[in-house]
Amino acid sequence: MFKKILIANRGEIACRVIKSAQKMGIKTVAIYADADRNALHVKMADEAVHIGPSPANQSYIVIEKVMEAIRQTGAEAVHPGYGFLSENPKFAEALKAEGVVFIGPPVGAIEAMGDKITSKKLAMEANVTTVPGFMGLIEDADEAVKISNEVGYPVMIKASAGGGGKGMRVAWNDAEAREGFQSSKNEAANAFGDDRIFIEKFITQPRHIEIQVLADSFGNTIYLNERECSIQRRQQKVIEEAPSPFLTPETRKAMGEEAVALAKAVDYASAGTVEFIVDGDSNFFFLEMNTRLQVEHPVTELITGIDLVEQMIRVAAGEKLSIAQEDVGINGWSIESRLYAEDPYRNFLPSIGRLTRYRPPVEVATDTLAVRNDTGVYEGGEISMYYDPMIAKLCTWAPTRDAAIEAMRTALDGFELEGIGHNLPFLSAVMDHEKFTSGEMTTAFIEEEFPDGFQGVELPEAFLQRIAASVAAMHRVAEIRRTRVSGRMDNHERHVGRDWVVTLQGQRFEVRIDADRAGSTVRFDGGHALRVASDWTPGDQLATLDVDGSPLVLKVGKISGGFRIRARGADLKVHVRTPRQAELAQLMPEKLPPDTSRLLLCPMPGLIVKIDVAEGDEVQEGQALCTVEAMKMENILRAEKTAVVGKINAVAGDNLAVDDVIMEFE
Repeated sequence: MFKKILIANRGEIACRVIKSAQKMGIKTVAIYADADRNALHVKMADEAVHIGPSPANQSYIVIEKVMEAIRQTGAEAVHPGYGFLSENPKFAEALKAEGVVFIGPPVGAIEAMGDKITSKKLAMEANVTTVPGFMGLIEDADEAVKISNEVGYPVMIKASAGGGGKGMRVAWNDAEAREGFQSSKNEAANAFGDDRIFIEKFITQPRHIEIQVLADSFGNTIYLNERECSIQRRQQKVIEEAPSPFLTPETRKAMGEEAVALAKAVDYASAGTVEFIVDGDSNFFFLEMNTRLQVEHPVTELITGIDLVEQMIRVAAGEKLSIAQEDVGINGWSIESRLYAEDPYRNFLPSIGRLTRYRPPVEVATDTLAVRNDTGVYEGGEISMYYDPMIAKLCTWAPTRDAAIEAMRTALDGFELEGIGHNLPFLSAVMDHEKFTSGEMTTAFIEEEFPDGFQGVELPEAFLQRIAASVAAMHRVAEIRRTRVSGRMDNHERHVGRDWVVTLQGQRFEVRIDADRAGSTVRFDGGHALRVASDWTPGDQLATLDVDGSPLVLKVGKISGGFRIRARGADLKVHVRTPRQAELAQLMPEKLPPDTSRLLLCPMPGLIVKIDVAEGDEVQEGQALCTVEAMKMENILRAEKTAVVGKINAVAGDNLAVDDVIMEFE
């Protein structure tokens, strides 16, 4: 077995690999660019080597810089994680020439299956059903439009070397094909150093289901069941689960055997994933093979009990698989939520900055519940504009799907994160969405259910009552604390009233509180009552309560006259007032936000790639105004209505902050 390995990656996946290596008694080497000098993976590793400036194309994906770190530290093997150099055959060849082991598949398999065009052709030769499309290289936008018409809209424009949603666009017409081709080409060049593009038919209403395979160098290949990855945004997975709620045992077996046959056809060894599109009639089509560890591998580990990183290391060290196909079962259900530094209220645009508060839920592992958080950040650390916006992968496991979802709801409610925009509210909203809970989602889920973007959550009245009762009880505790601190009377509690008015989400609840040492009974106007118990104390930013025997977790902030409460994807201002205060509050005028309708504001910190209009131009609704690049993704900003461009305040190459004015309209 290896004594020392280098992880040619960063962030949460580097931390994940380090954990398995430590468990196996293997020393680890981290590499880092300028922006990652104080990163968690650097702190966790036994050694760390600086490899250059922050941009990945000047550090993490420069093969010679990684090779120099290997020589400097004497690492015997390299785990590439995912992204960066993980599917780069030149890197694997460089390692081989240096006598260093690549913890991944053979170079031939990377070349055959890592390239999306080549893998499609090989799959077709192996009689694997593939999605219709054009597998040749496309030279320019005119050819992209021509091919798109031949294949038939809608089409998917994809980077040949792509992954993680980078370099991918769906086009429904000629204009989108032309625009998508150029954006995909640019993103692919920046993210992978390879701008080759291909086009395939976009299958509407599909499910994205993938099979995890594991193979050694002795011809043993098995599949570890499937993962459902249909909840996606911009072709980037957001929520995954294992197993799929859609597959029958027969379809699972057929997909698994096909995945194994494809892996064997290229002499695959290591962990890999064969991705399929599955339609409503359970017909499945080969999409691509990822010759690396997948982001969503933890859900497979949780239902099989198999450490995939450990298996990759053992295979690379020349060991045979100790697991046969009949040893692979399905134990319970697992859900993964990808926590991104993306602001859902700004159309999921990237957010950067310092994590002023980062308190994930406590990790647990019992016979009935598991909570796991794979992360690469820590409180006080910074989210950089240079890399992928993922903060963490929060996973839950339980014996049933319903229980795993409920565990995820609680875990998300208890995940404290401040300082940046993030998608926690959206993840919570999905967990309560009927299409998800029923298991009837497709890859069009976000597009169909949130067509106007995420605007927050409207909680049902029964849940609002639970929050109102809880906050009223919390307010009473805070008032007792306040009177005690003021020292007004010996018997402080007598001066805290029993009658309160709670307002939240446009609703008003009149309540009366009867308290004792064990908790509070909160009675609503009309006779309904809820029993609230908690050990919350004023100043705590997380409240764990029991409301009528059911748990409730609230994130708590103080505002004038009440609390800011966040739960189940909702962000609420909850005011608790005496009846007289509530009467007066109704007379107060509402403060309106400033009018920004005539301004194009930069929605995220980023680089202006190009300006598409000039001063004096009349623009139409939906017309491209400019392109902003952040976190390796190009974002095209479009006109919301017909207008005339009055003034342009930025030029290509400018770095802008959030809400900087890009242009003004007359």
